[in-house]
This record gives sequence, structure tokens and C-alpha cells, in this order.
Amino acid sequence: MISTSDFKGGAKIQLDGDPYTIVEYQHVKPGKGGAFVRTKLKNLKTGNLLERTFRSGEKFEQPDLLDREMQFLYAEGSEYHFMDNNTYEQLFITAEQLGAAKDFLKENMVVRILFFQGKPLGVDLPLFVELKIVETDPGIRGDTATGGTKIAKLESGGTVKVPLYIEEGTIIKVDTRTGTYVERVK
Repeated sequence: MISTSDFKGGAKIQLDGDPYTIVEYQHVKPGKGGAFVRTKLKNLKTGNLLERTFRSGEKFEQPDLLDREMQFLYAEGSEYHFMDNNTYEQLFITAEQLGAAKDFLKENMVVRILFFQGKPLGVDLPLFVELKIVETDPGIRGDTATGGTKIAKLESGGTVKVPLYIEEGTIIKVDTRTGTYVERVK
């Protein structure tokens, strides 16, 4: 059990049968009446944000969450196949469950998968991934009216805005949290 006094950013609780992570919290002690905790929670199944207020001292169950390191094998249609490197157990996750993470998955990449009651919820990618550009327009010297960026297609299938001097075949570092170009890899 987890109490409201144990709340901190990133803590996980079970509320109405669903797992939530605490995004923000604030302990409030008004001059009159009992103390309470104002929170912003993120549903780990759907990704929706929820604002909720709880009485101080209220207790919640900890969700049955398991975090496993798995290797991405391949994509087949809208299914993405992963393998546990310890047990060699394989499973697939749909493109819908992966969300934006599918744009940065590369074969043989090791990722962390979060499970709730034995079912996969989603994938945690490394903060930065190195991907090769497979298609982009050539940059034209002096063409900075668009802010000096162009769209590049990555080997993983995703797209990212890159500076004009980046060419096809270049390997770049991408921030997976924001989906933005960071730098060229030497």
C-alpha cells in the first residue's frame, strides 16, 4: 500500500483498477479543515492525464507492474515483435500500443517494456538513438527562408526535421522524447 504522504513524481498507484503514475503533486494544508493532496496522474494504459484531489492519509494499492528488458526483432504489418534475452520468450506489440515510439525502433535495439498484470503497456526507448537517413531532399545553398531545416526519412520509417547540410546516408542522433534532431554522429 502507498499513502498520500509517500507521493512523489514518478510513483505508481492503482486507481479504479488502472495503473497510474504521478506526474505532479502538491500537499495542501488549509487554515480550516483537513489537509489534502492535489495531483496530476497519467494513466499508463491510455496515456490520458487526470487531475484528482485526495484526503491526506488516503491509501492506494501499488499496481502489479513489471519492467523487462527486451530486444526488438522485426515489424510485420502493424505488429512489432520483441524477445526477452534471458528466457528467449517472444511477444508482439501493436503499432497502436507503441504510439510514437515505433518511429524510432531499429532492429536489434534493446528497450524496456512495461507490463501490467502480464500484458504489455508500452515501450521505453533509450533517450537518444542513432539512425541513418535514407531519404531527404538536397539542401540548396542560400535557401534559409524555411528556417534552415528540411524533412528527412529515417531507416526506422519515422521522419525528423534536420538542418539543410545533412545528406542521405548520414547517421544522426535523435531525441526520442521530443522526436527532434540532436546532432550528426561522427
